Amino acid sequence: MSKMNRQKIVDSVPQTGFFGHPKGLSTLFFTEFWERFSYYGMRAILVFYMYYEVSKGGLGIDQNLALSIMSIYGSLVYMSGIIGGWLADRIFGSSKAVFYGGILIMFGHIALAIPGSVSMFFVSMVLIVLGTGMLKPNVSSAVGELYSEKDERRDAGFTIYYMSINLGAFLSPLIVGSVGNFHVGFGIAAVGMFLGLVVFSLTKKKNLGLAGTMVANPMAPAEKKKVFTIIGLGVIIIAVLCAVLIPNGLLTFASFINIVTFLGILIPTIYFVVMYRSPKTTAVERSRIIAYIPLFIAAVMFWAIQEQGSTILASYADTRTQLHFAGIEIKPAWFQSLNPLFIIIFAPVFAWLWIKLGKRQPTVPQKFSLSLLFAGLSFLVILIPAYLGGTDSLVSPMWLVLSYLIVVFGELCLSPVGLSATTKLAPAAFSAQTMSLWFLASAAAQALNAQVVKFYTPETEMTYFGVIGGASIALGIILLMLAPKIQGFMKGIK
Repeated sequence: MSKMNRQKIVDSVPQTGFFGHPKGLSTLFFTEFWERFSYYGMRAILVFYMYYEVSKGGLGIDQNLALSIMSIYGSLVYMSGIIGGWLADRIFGSSKAVFYGGILIMFGHIALAIPGSVSMFFVSMVLIVLGTGMLKPNVSSAVGELYSEKDERRDAGFTIYYMSINLGAFLSPLIVGSVGNFHVGFGIAAVGMFLGLVVFSLTKKKNLGLAGTMVANPMAPAEKKKVFTIIGLGVIIIAVLCAVLIPNGLLTFASFINIVTFLGILIPTIYFVVMYRSPKTTAVERSRIIAYIPLFIAAVMFWAIQEQGSTILASYADTRTQLHFAGIEIKPAWFQSLNPLFIIIFAPVFAWLWIKLGKRQPTVPQKFSLSLLFAGLSFLVILIPAYLGGTDSLVSPMWLVLSYLIVVFGELCLSPVGLSATTKLAPAAFSAQTMSLWFLASAAAQALNAQVVKFYTPETEMTYFGVIGGASIALGIILLMLAPKIQGFMKGIK
């Protein structure tokens, strides 16, 4: 999309009306709220659904395997953002991608709500993976289209938008985790996504104007035919391979996890190369891509720690934590609400802080380095109870609370800032796809986690948290030293 077209989109949308921000932010805020309500409600109970015994309503999958599957699930959800970004950039724009993605997500949750079926579990995985890949990066990209590159409200706007994610993520585990039935919980998640679709459909024309309707790099008709033919053949080949390999034991959970881990690293690497070498990328945009690479690596390290909240820390909450505390019986799924709760509390503080500091605020690379320091500290904190009382006794839930709190400080230095930086550093011809690349940091992190979580046991608990936490702190220090150099490659973007 040309800069002129971007400016037309910005100019066509009211510049105030939602807490001093463009009115279209309200549509995207509530759409993302309900989408995240559905996703995090499902995710809060999914790992328990996998490894709980069938007699308890679960699928009876081995716990270590369930943790790896959970990581791979998360990786595929973000990896599929490539598909959503490509469809938006080349075929129908981000607005339609959001709507179609929401429909797929809703049906995915409905599939999970069908009791006792492993096959429906995998059907739901496919639907939710594809749907989230279409919806999530394109909602974020549309937020970026509401502001000009020089609008100083941009970071604050993304922080407000980020609040919608966390409001939905806070409420849903409390509700879904309390119903006592996995399938009713998944049904509630489906209702949440339906409400998100309703909000988006009723308000997008009035509030968003042209935002999300422009196709950045449209295909010629002949090119469309060729690409769709290749996609169709690819689907057929994959279906045939699965039909042959799975019954013969050649494609197993373990081998599939290894394949996704490999793709989690390979795909973003290819993306960087393609964007950098594209003739549609200018010299200034190439410099910004170089600046984006260390930020991407830092994001992978951060999300590798943060995303273990739904795997290792979820299992820790279920098996290592006192669930009767201060006269309250705590549900393990409720701990999934801690991260968004702290973000709801502290996101306005950080948004105010960045505006208050203005030009004196830390640069983007410096904010990323701070996020790694906080992430590493959050893991060092969680190893303390094992050091003090061993790995055989149950620990106070306050240790988990403290760990979640610390990692939230890191998240607020990285996630909304990264969303904003991505829209500013993106080459014009790859606007939505660069947002997909940002979400590939989470995909790569969780693909690596699928291998890393295998090493966690109560006996290795201190080593596990210590090594990962220490590595994050070391990388944060390196990034802090490189921050001025990285800022120079950003070519005027602050």
